[in-house]
Amino acid sequence: MQKVTSSSTFLDAETNLSASSDQPSIAIQRPFEVDPSEYPFTDHWMPYRDGYIHYIDEGQGPTILLLHGNPTWSYLYRNIIKELRSNCRLIALDYPGFGMSKAPSHYGFTPQEQSDTVQVFIRRLNLKDVVLVVQDWGGPIGVNYAVQHRENLRGIVVMNTWAWPTTLLPVKLFSLAMGGWPLGYWLQTQRNFFAKHIVPYGIHHTENITNSLRKAYTDPFPTPTSRIPTWIFPGQIRKAHLWLKEIESRLSVLSDVPSYILWGRKIVTGSPCQR
Repeated sequence: MQKVTSSSTFLDAETNLSASSDQPSIAIQRPFEVDPSEYPFTDHWMPYRDGYIHYIDEGQGPTILLLHGNPTWSYLYRNIIKELRSNCRLIALDYPGFGMSKAPSHYGFTPQEQSDTVQVFIRRLNLKDVVLVVQDWGGPIGVNYAVQHRENLRGIVVMNTWAWPTTLLPVKLFSLAMGGWPLGYWLQTQRNFFAKHIVPYGIHHTENITNSLRKAYTDPFPTPTSRIPTWIFPGQIRKAHLWLKEIESRLSVLSDVPSYILWGRKIVTGSPCQR
């Protein structure tokens, strides 16, 4: 366990100032260690109900907000942050229950709740003219904000995600198997299946799969209870149907937003060919 002191700031729950403001440092104990050569960033912590949100806020310039998926966290964007922080302000948060964030009591870990959390986060940091970068579940979580706050959106970068109810039978079956059936619950909570197996399986350049990378994705979920959020997300592919349909119905408000779509050739889930 690493104790973060001078490199950590704790943003008061009621403040509306930027995280770059002069906030007092408070000693916060990280729940797990990360290789500092891979993740050389200052930690920031925002109180959220009786939990807190961990986030990275690096650089100055146009604001880019990076939203992760399941079972990842801000570590996912470490190389992008290092590459662009000399020209941009890059902010990456960990959703409650993911990364180093602590979920408040009675938190349900649904995409709707995570999207509400992101909206609170944006408001508290007073982020303006934002470029959203979304991936996996970060897509509907972020696009839900975008369709409600078009005026605060400068652009959007989309990677292997979706913003509508799925129509693909294999995806529905995946949702049922991994987020509904007892076997999926067992795989997720007892074997940390997504973090331990799905994440490395999705990395094309296998030479980049180091022990420290594996630990960075498995360490946020040390117990069966802590892994429940990774089980809830796949089930929401089916259960969040109405919420996703509502997002889809409002996508036209983003028709004039500067956009960039990046897609892996072997990625099927959420493929643009659906629309």
